[in-house]
Amino acid sequence: MSLINNVEFLRHLPKMNAFSGLGALAPAVPTPLVETTEFGVNPGDLKMFSFVPAQLARSPALVVVLHGCGQSAASYDLGAGWSALAAHYGFALLMPEQQASNNGNTCFNWFNPQDIARGQGEAASIRQMIAHLVGTHEIDPRRIYVTGLSAGGAMASVMLATHPDVFAAGAIIAGLPFGVATDLREALHAMMHGSALSAPELGGLVRNASTHGGAWPKISVWHGSADRTVHPGNADAIVRQWLDVHGLPVAAMSKADVDGHPREVWWNADGETLVESYTIADMAHGTPLGLADNDERYGVEGAFLIEAGISSSYHIASFFGLTDKVRQPPIAPTGIPRERADTVSMTVPVPAAEPEVASGRNSGRPRKRRSKGVDVGGVITRALSAAGLMSKG
Repeated sequence: MSLINNVEFLRHLPKMNAFSGLGALAPAVPTPLVETTEFGVNPGDLKMFSFVPAQLARSPALVVVLHGCGQSAASYDLGAGWSALAAHYGFALLMPEQQASNNGNTCFNWFNPQDIARGQGEAASIRQMIAHLVGTHEIDPRRIYVTGLSAGGAMASVMLATHPDVFAAGAIIAGLPFGVATDLREALHAMMHGSALSAPELGGLVRNASTHGGAWPKISVWHGSADRTVHPGNADAIVRQWLDVHGLPVAAMSKADVDGHPREVWWNADGETLVESYTIADMAHGTPLGLADNDERYGVEGAFLIEAGISSSYHIASFFGLTDKVRQPPIAPTGIPRERADTVSMTVPVPAAEPEVASGRNSGRPRKRRSKGVDVGGVITRALSAAGLMSKG
């Protein structure tokens, strides 16, 4: 069977998570995320999870984080370390979660027209979750951000395009541009080949997604150069899309290495960075992990959560302007604040493998990995990969 036929076959299986059978093999881990069931009419039928630290910063910010396929909100939070960052720097965290009843592989439906239009489907559900948190915790509406991995990265593109009035900035990891697919076959083609659309055509897709007439969100793009799940050309297309929206030239205004990886930057007449792009050398499909500039390590290695010597979560939080001051005590190794580690009882599986999506500062100091003891999740991931039960990142 061809790849397309295989995905179509999986898509029409009974409504279930393709990786649900692996959950029994995974150890339980604590999570600080709390589920909210009443936040709006929820037209996209998504689940809402959030984390609000005990001490929020003044004019608190909100970061929306979207997981990849085969992952849950809690497993991606553990892997990428976002609740640890939120506790450390005093911002609120929203992590929407896809349900297997919407997509058998728990991918956000970034290519479904009914889910990617303003006021409809999954995009509307995420917007309702944001409104709920803003009202409940007095979030500064000028400090709302979104990021995501893979299908979650593509859905972050959707949110930035359809709700540019909501977000100050966004970060897309191993994702795709907005509007390049309106069905599964187009999504697979874009994943495998990238987009051949010109910059004006790509920019037009964003401009036509809303009636927005104000300032556009800033964009940070991350992609591994050895990604064989989502072609790295998609990162170039995302950059072209937003350069056109911002009216910026194609040629980067600055190029430098950050933690050994190339970073390109574009800024406006006031010197404010509007678009940045990181190419993670020799990295496959996933979220880059590493020691952060504050000498903390955020996240835990696992499937599609890859040690690369650079902490994408920390750098993205810094791009959002969230790392100026430490607001909380140091974090525990699991990513749970120490003051909460003994009180959290909810359990979730460690990060599961992600199937196909459709379904500068220069730093000269070396980045040394810190030992955190036995990485149980990593051992299980490697064992499952060796047995052919989990695809390798």
